[in-house]
Amino acid sequence: MLRPPSPHWLSEDSGMRTVLIHGMVMAPSFWSSFAPSIVKEGRALAYPLPGHSPWMLDGFTGILNTDDIVDAYAQAIERDFDGEPVTLIGHSTGGFVSLLLARHRPDLVSNVILMGAFACGRFEGQERIAARILRLPLLGRHLFIRLFTRWISTRESFRWGSLESVFDKTVGWETEETLATMENVREHLLKSRADEIAAFVSWMSRTSVFAELSHIDVPVLNIIGAHDAIVPPSHQIHLSGRLPRVHTVILDKVGHLPMAEAGDKVDQLISAFLLLGPLTSSRKNKLTKKSESVPFARSLPFGL
Repeated sequence: MLRPPSPHWLSEDSGMRTVLIHGMVMAPSFWSSFAPSIVKEGRALAYPLPGHSPWMLDGFTGILNTDDIVDAYAQAIERDFDGEPVTLIGHSTGGFVSLLLARHRPDLVSNVILMGAFACGRFEGQERIAARILRLPLLGRHLFIRLFTRWISTRESFRWGSLESVFDKTVGWETEETLATMENVREHLLKSRADEIAAFVSWMSRTSVFAELSHIDVPVLNIIGAHDAIVPPSHQIHLSGRLPRVHTVILDKVGHLPMAEAGDKVDQLISAFLLLGPLTSSRKNKLTKKSESVPFARSLPFGL
């Protein structure tokens, strides 16, 4: 049995209940700088992904599976929120986990907000390089661990690797605060065990929630960077097309880190989504594109 993750509290005020889950090779402290401002006005925390410090897999034997992972997060939410439903905010792999939680434990989920998310470990026509490396015979696991260790070994190597996720690398989102946050993330990753992260990546690469998306009956906001180089926007749009209660927004000139690249816009989108309440039937499967203005712009005929 996988033990539940410990919370990284962002705010312990009363009010809105929010759980944030970060992307692959990140840490809960990422959200200290990049969590939407509205969630910090209530009761908000971040959980790590399995194998990511401080959620070590000590004592767990066997191959990770979906039931173990969902049960561990469910136990954590029940513990930290007295079983009350929460809004899940998931970035990238955290979005994947959020969808699984919404599917298997809808009693604990009131809304889902996705950013750069995916619905299966192998995208249409594209698979993450980490997963491809792990599937190499004999040397795959060793090579994955070596590359991961090298990437997080120095502040500069981690920074330059992270910049591959953004569209415009000249945008001034790297403040003194955010640089300190990313260094804290790297320090957490240095405390993680690469072989445990490899076990989680292996689970992810063989898991899909696509066939079950139509059964996720909670309101979903799907924020997509039009220039996401990590998770193809076409995959994210396909994901939206399977969800019955989704509002999808595509942000121009944004890559895989909308909360960092377009923080003010994302803040306003999430605030509007949460304050307006659940989507009505007339607003189901709405797909919009946003450029520089914040109000929702024209609908796009993607034929989902």
